[in-house]
Amino acid sequence: MSRMSHITALLLIILAAASIRAAVHTSPANMKLVNEVLDDLHDAASHADFDRYFGHFDDGAIFLGTDDTERWNLDEFRAFARPHFERGTGWTYESVERHIFLSDGEDVAWFDERLKNEGLGSCRGSGVLLRGEDGRWRIAQYNLTIPVPNEIADEVVGMIRELD
Repeated sequence: MSRMSHITALLLIILAAASIRAAVHTSPANMKLVNEVLDDLHDAASHADFDRYFGHFDDGAIFLGTDDTERWNLDEFRAFARPHFERGTGWTYESVERHIFLSDGEDVAWFDERLKNEGLGSCRGSGVLLRGEDGRWRIAQYNLTIPVPNEIADEVVGMIRELD
């Protein structure tokens, strides 16, 4: 490849990256609505309010839990959560930092958030919300993880391998 071809390819990559970045919006009204959904999701869980909690999920939603086996569709996740909520023992995650991005048409939002939980400590939530025809934002995917500090990653991986 000639030097000119390398420069052309590099410029195309830069332009593509710029156009992708340009497609991300931060509409104040929709950012506020997405924040409200996520805040209310966490509040509903902490109060074991089953209907309010699951009212924030899209019908085709997927929930990815902290365990490798926890990939649930909405019905499976409801079945898992129902006994906890019926006992009044939902779960409490406090969002301490959140980043939200909106698609060009502002009908898709994706986020990541740092969370605190009394039992698990620092956690991370990430996911996707879809804006329905009714204008409501609903969670299409939520992924809850426990970040592993790099200093202990090898030890944790070893422990996981022992379990497998």
